[in-house]
Amino acid sequence: MSPKKASPSSSRLDRLVADSHRNREQRERGYREQALKMYPWICGRCSREFTRENLQELTVHHRDHDHDNNPPDGSNWELLCIYCHDNEHQRQLEAAAGAGADDDRGGSATHNPFADLKKLLGDQD
Repeated sequence: MSPKKASPSSSRLDRLVADSHRNREQRERGYREQALKMYPWICGRCSREFTRENLQELTVHHRDHDHDNNPPDGSNWELLCIYCHDNEHQRQLEAAAGAGADDDRGGSATHNPFADLKKLLGDQD
């Protein structure tokens, strides 16, 4: 029995499948794919859970803000939803803008919401 010759359309399909597998492997080496395999699909700030249908709304945040710092253990990454990720970067911009400002606000909060907690709860001893 002689071996079957591959038709031009099946050899094209074989190349397409091989290219698809190779492209997938390259993508999976990227930090986003690594992080999605490493961590649960949950926002690290608001705890929103993600599925395949809305996974595009989950981003990889670089904790040190250096996108070239991608250690294989993922220690510089955290998964954040697009809203928390935008908020994180906005806070960083505001902190940088306020660092050189001369105003009366100071650098830390002075209000203590728990200052009168013992009095409010009463002496329960």
